[in-house]
Amino acid sequence: MSEQSETLQIVDNPEASRYETRVGGQLAFAEYMLTGPNITFTHTEVPEELEGRGIASQLARFALEDARARGLAVIPLCPFISAYIRRQREYQPLVFGYPGP
Repeated sequence: MSEQSETLQIVDNPEASRYETRVGGQLAFAEYMLTGPNITFTHTEVPEELEGRGIASQLARFALEDARARGLAVIPLCPFISAYIRRQREYQPLVFGYPGP
């Protein structure tokens, strides 16, 4: 699987509880719930015609880096975010309950 070829402008939209980006006028996003020191990722969506361009991976990376910067523990209920964390092991320590080294 190839990574993205374009750099996206991703923003946190706290009013909608999601990280989002627009590509060609279409919205892609990663939804979350923020509760205390935890961020729970619930759903990631990329329009079908934009799939295969690494957009969801960029959303996941941006969201996880933001969680790290904010000191939040991650609860990855979203299947895509969960799979991304399994593939990108540097984010595993962010997961709530991670046993550590």
